[in-house]
Amino acid sequence: MIAQIRVDDRLIHGQVALVWTKELGTNRIIVANKHATESDVLRMTLQMGTPTGQKLLVKDVPDACRIANDPRAAGMKIFALTNCVRDALEFVKGAPGQIQTVNVANVGRFDKTDPATKVTLCSTIMLNPDELEAAKELCEQGVPVYHQLIPSDTKTPLKSLIEKAGK
Repeated sequence: MIAQIRVDDRLIHGQVALVWTKELGTNRIIVANKHATESDVLRMTLQMGTPTGQKLLVKDVPDACRIANDPRAAGMKIFALTNCVRDALEFVKGAPGQIQTVNVANVGRFDKTDPATKVTLCSTIMLNPDELEAAKELCEQGVPVYHQLIPSDTKTPLKSLIEKAGK
């Protein structure tokens, strides 16, 4: 079971590795990102950032969905990471009933989209038009979707951030 999909454009970093894996009680991480599957350097960097005791899988989104849907994964508690909302949406749709929550935490700061076209939902979520449409659709999938940077922060429903932005 996927305990949480975290949308974070940095994928694995200190906060993810040290705080979230403990908070969620996971011992497996899936990075669902096509670019990471194609880049030896990125894959090695992700492996270096993975804490001791965690097993890392780097897969594209369709392969991550196959893993989530595998009956052997039902008894596991897995933390999944994507770096964009569109991939999180594809993951949720491709693994129905296997995702407990989606945390849209840090996204949009590093994409190459014209900043003038982005909608800022909060200081760490800046969505281009495609990502905004994916976020709206993600909120309708029947899975809790929220924004929470660290576990001690309040979970803010993503839908309310979108509505507050007038979108």
